[in-house]
Amino acid sequence: QVQLVESGGGLVQPGGSLRLSCAASGIIFSMYSMAWYRQAPGKQRELVARIITGGTISYADSVKGRFTISRDNGKNTVYLQMNSLKPEDTAVYYCNGRWASVDYWGQGTQVTVSS
Repeated sequence: QVQLVESGGGLVQPGGSLRLSCAASGIIFSMYSMAWYRQAPGKQRELVARIITGGTISYADSVKGRFTISRDNGKNTVYLQMNSLKPEDTAVYYCNGRWASVDYWGQGTQVTVSS
């Protein structure tokens, strides 16, 4: 049974930082492209950052220079370090694992940026 479990969300003031984690089980983690998506109220889910098996990383323009995605294959975990958070970063953040066009999703973790 595949599980992706996110943690680390919460309420933070503008300019603050959060670190999200996504622990995977039931998959050969090192073979999977991993990503973080987010969905704000009334908006479509959007890709935030992706790290593929070879280590190549891509970011949405809106988070470049502020967010950092990383993975630890020994711990079957992918991280999203979020710095200089803005109110527009408020959303539910979802972990995604992809291999051979098959997608798995976590349940999401709420990030709220507000003073």
